[in-house]
Amino acid sequence: MARMAGPRATEPGGGGGALGALGSRAFFAMGPAQGDRLAAWRVALGVAVPSLALLATGRPDLVIYAVFGAFVGMYGRNEPHQLRVIHQGQAAVLLVGGTVIGIGLAAAHIGPWTLVALEALVAGVVSIVADKYRLKPGGPFFCIFALGACASVPLAVPWWCATLICLGSALFAVLVGWMGSRSWVPGTVRPVEAAISPAILVHALRYVLAVGGAGAAGILLGIGHPYWAMAAGAVPLAAETLGARIVRGIHRVVGTLAGVGVTALILLPQPPIMLLGLAVVVLQFPSELFMARHYGLALVFFTPLILVMTHLASPTDPAVLMADRAVETVIGAASGVLVALCIREPRALRAG
Repeated sequence: MARMAGPRATEPGGGGGALGALGSRAFFAMGPAQGDRLAAWRVALGVAVPSLALLATGRPDLVIYAVFGAFVGMYGRNEPHQLRVIHQGQAAVLLVGGTVIGIGLAAAHIGPWTLVALEALVAGVVSIVADKYRLKPGGPFFCIFALGACASVPLAVPWWCATLICLGSALFAVLVGWMGSRSWVPGTVRPVEAAISPAILVHALRYVLAVGGAGAAGILLGIGHPYWAMAAGAVPLAAETLGARIVRGIHRVVGTLAGVGVTALILLPQPPIMLLGLAVVVLQFPSELFMARHYGLALVFFTPLILVMTHLASPTDPAVLMADRAVETVIGAASGVLVALCIREPRALRAG
């Protein structure tokens, strides 16, 4: 039976040691190029087509559902076509499922504490599924991010309409990933963990505690977007080792703060809505281009993408939006790193 200490790392330093991985070299290290441009173009195309269609129909507020569906294209980036489609299909169940749960919660007008409890529970369950099926990017981040974001914005259309937008966008992203393939080979499968090991269960517990703790802290501090803290709490745990988790947490904070500065350049001049929608499309390419090579650098572009998308879905004061993002990211990253420090791998795995 394959043993698993946690999700396979997708960021630089993912296979490093413990605290010795910290330092300027680990922080600035750029991972090797692995077909990043082609993968970035695929994801950008998957985001652009449904987003531009919504902008053309005068519904920029619905772009958020299309973008979360299109994030399915981030999975299986370096796999052959058929394996990529299988990988993206597995990821779509989780990502679209998280979006649909969020849409349902928004329709039900649930309270913030209920959202924290449900999102922490979903984080643990999705962590188990993601580890068992070896999904990359690893962990429940995108699923719980979609859940929290969609639960926190008011529904401007019937729930089934928002669901269809997300599902259609996800299917289009899978189709883009399949482009260039000539045939389907029967019997092709992706590797799956033979059983749910103690390490997988311990890792799921980390996510429950980190996500729940970050969300609770965000609510108690009275910050407006606690789901951002919950999503940030999951980020460090996606790395494979303790040292890499700490580095990833630092990447999250530094990259987000830099991204907030980029967001200010976009939102504060108050450009037309159409230009903001186009900014979401344009920012997706560099976000994916650097996502696997240097997580902190990717966040310089991913942060304004998310903030602009959120502003389109539920317009608010940009200064408040950016301040919430910065503070809640620090809270979430601290929660994730603290849990990583306190809950280590099962003793049997450390000894083996």
